[in-house]
Amino acid sequence: MNNQSWMQRDLNVLWHPCSQMKDYAADGLPLIPIKSGQGVWLEDFDGNRYLDAISSWWVNLFGHANPAINQAIKAQLDTLEHVILGGFSHQAAIELAEKLVEITPPNLDKCFYADNGSSAIEIALKMSFHYWRNLGKGQKTQFITLENSYHGETLGALAVGNVALYKETYAPLLMDVISVASPDCFYREAEESWEAYSIRRFAEMERTLAEHADSVCAVIVEPLVQCAGNMRMYHPSYLRLLRQACDKYQVHLIADEIAVGFGRTGTLFACEQAAISPDFICLSKGLTGGYLPLSAVLTSNQVYQAFYDDYQKLTAFLHSHSYTGNALGCRAALATIDLFQSSDVLAHNRQLAALLAKYTAQFHDHPNVAEVRQTGMILAIELVKNKQTREAYPWQQRRGLKVYQYALSQGVLLRPLGNVIYFMPPYIITEAEIKRMTEVAWQGIQYAEQD
Repeated sequence: MNNQSWMQRDLNVLWHPCSQMKDYAADGLPLIPIKSGQGVWLEDFDGNRYLDAISSWWVNLFGHANPAINQAIKAQLDTLEHVILGGFSHQAAIELAEKLVEITPPNLDKCFYADNGSSAIEIALKMSFHYWRNLGKGQKTQFITLENSYHGETLGALAVGNVALYKETYAPLLMDVISVASPDCFYREAEESWEAYSIRRFAEMERTLAEHADSVCAVIVEPLVQCAGNMRMYHPSYLRLLRQACDKYQVHLIADEIAVGFGRTGTLFACEQAAISPDFICLSKGLTGGYLPLSAVLTSNQVYQAFYDDYQKLTAFLHSHSYTGNALGCRAALATIDLFQSSDVLAHNRQLAALLAKYTAQFHDHPNVAEVRQTGMILAIELVKNKQTREAYPWQQRRGLKVYQYALSQGVLLRPLGNVIYFMPPYIITEAEIKRMTEVAWQGIQYAEQD
């Protein structure tokens, strides 16, 4: 069967994520059924190949069909596919929890598993609230979040996010949160450094914590990069100040490292660049190398002890998912972490990041590029109508979509966020492949400008 046959079968039965399905009925935006993947490449049923420049929604770290991860999953499959984690356990879940405690920042001593990133956020929010309740501080019911933040699509995660496109429709269903201005350095003054701007922006967070600390459970942030918020970035100094303020005002700090963890920002975890430990760290996406849905929330023994008591005290954290600690997912995660520890992936990533910067240097001078920004293995190019005033294109023009369409025609998978073109490739990408994907992005921008 060819692409067209699979596409028609798909449209008869499937409803795709983050999509206006009517788009796929148009000639210019066909669905692409993928037959196989190898390394950074995907291949469809007509034999066309696509360079996966976005790691299949930021999850794939070491390439498709990675031999080491493949073998680990196959071996696990012959032993145990899954078992209830309520009252039972298994080797892969134990070993992975031990490994995550070892490699995450200090004082994150207990691991709670879930199925996906949004579920991890829900767990952290509930744990924080429940911790304060168990300590007799039931008035702590609110959360502070940053403007332009994104933490997932389930109702709690959506509530603490701040991207209107995803959130506005469901506003009547969501709990109220306190939003504070983002340290997003896109808005810094012309001669102002990232660090100076991020520190300056912290003043509002300090005021908010001082005013609301008695009613706030936690502050939740995406460390260094607000990924779904157009890949906006900020300086680690903000995180250092935030950790100090959370301690001062007795408020938890939740680090959503779902997208930025596992080497994406240049360190294994983004919090390391600020030399801080959050009270909760949420992990998913790259955790299993892009193979299987799995997430984890790590927290401190101090938090754990607030729930540890006789059953009759009703302090237990009675949260569960059917596939909690799935054996296949845990084994894929262990194989992924082993790849980090068996070679110097982070050093190699620094070389790749330098190549990304090299091959996107020309974008800085493009008349419709407001900014080229980079944190480690994440690089974003923001398109604007007017470079001097930074006037945005009308969103209805869907410039990013035109770049996406052009790139597919040239064998590159880019999936812009509005008018922001970004690269977040697997860590096994070569220099030639980096050169190719950046060239196609440049050509795609020229193509989009023709209208």
